Amino acid sequence: VCLAFNPQSTLVATGSMDSTAKLWDIEKGEEIVTLSGHSAEIIALSFNTTGDRIITGSFDHTVVVWDVGTGREQNVSIMMPTNNDVVAKYNQNKQKISPCLSMQLWNAMTGTHIATLAGSSDEILDVCFDYVGQRIATASADGSVRVYNAETKKCIAKLEGHEGEVSKVS
Repeated sequence: VCLAFNPQSTLVATGSMDSTAKLWDIEKGEEIVTLSGHSAEIIALSFNTTGDRIITGSFDHTVVVWDVGTGREQNVSIMMPTNNDVVAKYNQNKQKISPCLSMQLWNAMTGTHIATLAGSSDEILDVCFDYVGQRIATASADGSVRVYNAETKKCIAKLEGHEGEVSKVS
């Protein structure tokens, strides 16, 4: 369903409909570890900037932080509102985001809620941080893209022009 390279491009993580994520050694073509703990399909995953942590988002409405070296679930697990998709991404400052109709910004180390970013009139389908962690972009089913300042949490641009949903942003 989803995949991501670690920052060193030595591992690839895959998320599956079988409720697990797997880490794979690219050079050897071998599975390193299976991350088990979700009760539904893994629909999003993202490594942190050092590659020692990965977060997974699931249709079970949770986002889990994992230790890459041990494959163990860390002490942060956030319940998401029901009936919304989960998208999880890391930024440079170890924050993670989990959008649905509004976007939730969480501290990945402590599990505390930082902010809720609103603005879309329909479901947010994808989200990403810029390379230095200063901006957040969202793709929405309302056909727009919004760009937020990560520090102030304010929308700084609304990009419109598509006639249908925007499903990905990078």
